[in-house]
Formats: sequence, C-alpha cells, structure tokens
Amino acid sequence: MRLNIPIQLRWSDFDAYAHVNNAEMLRLLEEARIQAFWRPDEGTTEENGTAIMDARPGAEAIALIARQEIEYLTPIPYMRAPIDIEMWVGRLGGASLEICYELYSPVGVVPRVLFTRAATTLVMVTAATGKPQRISEEHRAAWSPYIEEPVAFFNRG
Repeated sequence: MRLNIPIQLRWSDFDAYAHVNNAEMLRLLEEARIQAFWRPDEGTTEENGTAIMDARPGAEAIALIARQEIEYLTPIPYMRAPIDIEMWVGRLGGASLEICYELYSPVGVVPRVLFTRAATTLVMVTAATGKPQRISEEHRAAWSPYIEEPVAFFNRG
C-alpha cells in the first residue's frame, strides 16, 4: 500500500529552463515526508495514521537523513495543480528506514506522467546524544502496512 501526498509547486521551484530545479526536488521530498510522517500541530484536525513522529523542539527522538538518491526521468513543468507523490517504506530496519517516492503528474491528468523516483534513508536518533535509537513499536505498527519493495532505479550503472 502507498501513501499519496499532494504537493503544491511554488513559482520559486522553477529555474531558467522552466522546470523544477534539481535542488528543489529535495524540498519536495522533504515536504512529502513532513506531511506523511510528522505529527500535526496540537489542535489541528489533520488525520493521518502514519503521521506519528514528533518533530517539535524538545522531542526525545529525531530522524536524520543518512542518504538520498534521486533519479530524474523527465522535467517537471509548471502546473497549478499539486503533483502526486506516492510514498512507501522500502525497508524498515532496527534504527533506520528507507522511504521511497515516485513523483507523478497531478491526479486526473491524462496521460499520467512519472517524473522522478527517489529514496531517502532516515536514521532515528536520540536527540540528546545523537546516537541511533531503535524504531519504536508504535512507529513499526503505523508504517508496516506501507512496506513494499524498494524503489527500482532504472539508470544504475
């Protein structure tokens, strides 16, 4: 099973070639991770069973990026509708997980275009020490339904 996260493109995401700049792709992936995995602020009505990580100041555990890989398949042109980011967990280890992504044209656009594939390895660490911390049972239970095969990159040598 995959999560579908709509991400609105910003005018500033585009470069002189009129497509999303490669450096901005990291921001798009970050936005999708935040929406999918980070708890909403207190008092909001957002409902998402995978959004269980506490990223507020003073949190006991934090997630650090250990690795990212992006495969650009075709440039993302300017669109007003949010792009559709499909996300899943490619690997759930002891203290780390691999988040996989496929970035598609907005929902309802025909033909559906796959723009980008990506993967991010996150390591859970204790905020006070910076040392790896095992993924909690709560996190495992929330993320396990979204485990699939890791992203298959086409252009590896």
